[in-house]
Amino acid sequence: MSCLSFLLLCLTSVANGNKANKHKPWIETEYQGIVMENDNTVLLNPPLFALDKDAPLHYAGEICGFRVHNGPSGSSSVQFEAVVLDRSTGEGLVRSKEPLDCESQREHSFTIQAYDCGEGPDGANSKKSHKATVHVRVNDVNEFSPVFVERRYEASVPEGRLFDHIVRVEALDADCSPQYSQICFYDIITPNVPFVIDNDGNIKNTEPLDSKRQRVHTFWVTAFDCGKNRAQADAQVVVTVKPSCKPGWIGWSKRVEYTPGSGSIPLFPSLHLETCEETVWNIQATVELQTGHIGKGCDRDSYSDRSVRRLCGAVRGEVDLLPPPSPAANWTSALPTLPSSDSSLVFSFNGSTHVAMVPDSIAAAVSGDHFTLQLWMRRGGINTQEEETIVCSTVKNDDSFSHYSLSVHGCRLSLFYWPDVSAARPVKFLWKLEQVCDSEWHHLSLSVQFPSVTLYVDGVTFDPALIHDNGAIPNPAPRQRLVIGACWGNDWLNQRQYNYEGMTHLLTVRPGSVEPHSVVECLYACREGLDFGDLETLGSGMKVHVNPSQSVLVLEGDDIESFNRAVQQVTYRNSLRFATPGVRPLKLTTSLRCFNEESCLTLRQLEGYLVVLQPDAPQISLSGVGPHLARPAPEFEGPRGVPLFPELRIVCSLSHAVNTAAQGMEGGALMSDAVAHTLDGCEVQPLGEELNPEREELLVDMDALRERGLEIINTTAYIAITGTSISVYEDVLRSVRYRLAKGSARFERRFRLSCSEMNGRYTSNELTLEVNFLHSLDSLYHPSHLLASQQQFLHPSHHSGELSGHTLPNPHRNSVVPGAATVIIMVCVGFLVVMVILGVFRIRSIHRRGEGTGGGSKEDSGQWDDSALTIIVNPMEGEEDEEVVESPDDANDDQRIIIKKEGRDGNPRRY
Repeated sequence: MSCLSFLLLCLTSVANGNKANKHKPWIETEYQGIVMENDNTVLLNPPLFALDKDAPLHYAGEICGFRVHNGPSGSSSVQFEAVVLDRSTGEGLVRSKEPLDCESQREHSFTIQAYDCGEGPDGANSKKSHKATVHVRVNDVNEFSPVFVERRYEASVPEGRLFDHIVRVEALDADCSPQYSQICFYDIITPNVPFVIDNDGNIKNTEPLDSKRQRVHTFWVTAFDCGKNRAQADAQVVVTVKPSCKPGWIGWSKRVEYTPGSGSIPLFPSLHLETCEETVWNIQATVELQTGHIGKGCDRDSYSDRSVRRLCGAVRGEVDLLPPPSPAANWTSALPTLPSSDSSLVFSFNGSTHVAMVPDSIAAAVSGDHFTLQLWMRRGGINTQEEETIVCSTVKNDDSFSHYSLSVHGCRLSLFYWPDVSAARPVKFLWKLEQVCDSEWHHLSLSVQFPSVTLYVDGVTFDPALIHDNGAIPNPAPRQRLVIGACWGNDWLNQRQYNYEGMTHLLTVRPGSVEPHSVVECLYACREGLDFGDLETLGSGMKVHVNPSQSVLVLEGDDIESFNRAVQQVTYRNSLRFATPGVRPLKLTTSLRCFNEESCLTLRQLEGYLVVLQPDAPQISLSGVGPHLARPAPEFEGPRGVPLFPELRIVCSLSHAVNTAAQGMEGGALMSDAVAHTLDGCEVQPLGEELNPEREELLVDMDALRERGLEIINTTAYIAITGTSISVYEDVLRSVRYRLAKGSARFERRFRLSCSEMNGRYTSNELTLEVNFLHSLDSLYHPSHLLASQQQFLHPSHHSGELSGHTLPNPHRNSVVPGAATVIIMVCVGFLVVMVILGVFRIRSIHRRGEGTGGGSKEDSGQWDDSALTIIVNPMEGEEDEEVVESPDDANDDQRIIIKKEGRDGNPRRY
């Protein structure tokens, strides 16, 4: 081929190439890209270039663009785009459409495809390259600071040691890259502390710690990431230095105070056991509260037994076999007695000569085969060889006789009962009781409904340990007898019975039905003792036991944490609002059992005391009485007499200091809260001489007393009323009336009223009432017309002057105001009247003296009459008791000089 032909062929080919796009663009199959969080341009490796074999033809050899397609995740393509930088060279650029966040998505993948410009300007017949995969990694920017996991770190270490690790702090960084998300180092920013911290956050001490020098160390730490960003907030570290570990109880308080009326309080609120990491598998703790020295124990001495029986609703009708010695109860006069805290007597028996023979009249009142025998008992010396008789009785039941005896033998109590001494054989009931021989006070209640016998000891029921028939025993003599401290006729028992040795208090027998169990529990259950707060909070494996007297509480468990929580639930309770103040010794004994018994811990016994503080004294206030009561003498001589205390008010309250500063008052004030009380009793006592039963008396509605459950002692020296609620006392005392016999009028009489509660521990104020008898002048021996003419002048003078302060029934006052002349006339006439009265009085005295010589004085007749003369004495004059001084010349006259003298009678209360 010639050169010309070849040239023509090339030109033809070029010409045809302008009109045809024969080749596809070409790109790499995979690209790796990097983009910063704060930039949108992706740096690709290799760079993005698209090649076309049609180059250098115009259009067909040029790259017009790139298309981005979804990657494997299907979402990355929308965040990126590719643009052509140079169409002839095919250079391109990949960039993000929006800011990227490394923390939300660190890597992106998508595909990219290049396309050429086609055959002409319109891009016809454009060809596309294959799809290449692009992997883009977002590079992190240090935009976050470290943050501590905890704001406060606490640890406790024993003193005197160096530790490689005490506590570890930790901080986190939210950046996505290892460079900026890692914490490169920590730092203690508090100077001069004996601690250091490493790059991992571990804290240790640089010197041994001393709890006495500094118990708690507090310092601050911070953290830095590898980009040197500091933590947003520093963390606080608290290290508590524990004293050298000594096994035992921690948090023991030797003194515990109790305020009466607080109910139950925890005894060991912060107590916990430290075993110094010794493994134990059984823990037992015994808490003992000693209350035996408080009266009869368990704080039973706040109220008298009679008051407690009334409060608990016990059945009435008991017969006191050991009453206080008196003319009416002289069978206890030979027994030695000791005072008790509840104002009653404790009788002592020496086992030989101390015996009480109860009169047959008393023994006859307790006959029957249904009865309840109750007593307080405290054994003295224990005779383990012989049986000691406490009470021995033979009583008549209809046409037969029954016999019983209550005895003690060592630590055994026995009831020997013979239903019918002439026929039936005796039966013996036996109980083995520690309470009989522990030298402590205990209450025994024996209810007999033969053949059933129930024994209560301190309110707890005990069944007989043995019931047996004694076989053939000679019958006792069918004679009614009741002996305390011994028995008689021992020959018929075929055995020797010794007299009782010990102390007994309040031995009573009540015939008839027995007491309900609830009443017995109320009467003699402990008012104070140990208790457990909430049994539902006991952990698994925990046990708690409280003895009947609530003086011993035992806890047992195998887990230290559960045991510590249980110990903190042990409480002291006292149901008395006015608990007996004083000290109650307290003990805590602990025993531990370990897997290695040889090295098991031994804890010493802890001793402390509970102090019951003095309770707030109740204020018993009597008001609404007197101090003077004046009535006409005839009213006192009426069949119903005159009520002495018609407006009486009794209020029992507690006074305590209350802060009233918020109410605009300075300091505090006294505020009274009304509380319910039961009084022991109230007493009305005439002051001076006792009541003369032939001339005067105090009247009380006995039927109303019995209906309201009150008891009364009415003598010439006093009236003592005992009962229940305050309102009943008010009603009864308001109805007490004073009555005089006809012609027995006197000038005045004074009475004193007082009340008390809690066995006389708290007493009321004493109200003194002065009763004045108003006598009419019409009965005087003088001309009646003279008295009538001057009566209008005498009455105002007497009312306003001499009777000042008295309560007068409807006093009449003259409304006429005399002038000066009238006053002078009134004075003259008054003087004349006085002279006439003195003359008449002198004549009457001479006449009476003559009668005394001939026929004796009026005093012998049992009635005295002063109707001839009435002297009205101002009751407000003087402040002393009445003292009568008779003139030696007129020893038989009715004229007396009355000297008043105020004072308190020291007689004791009779209830």
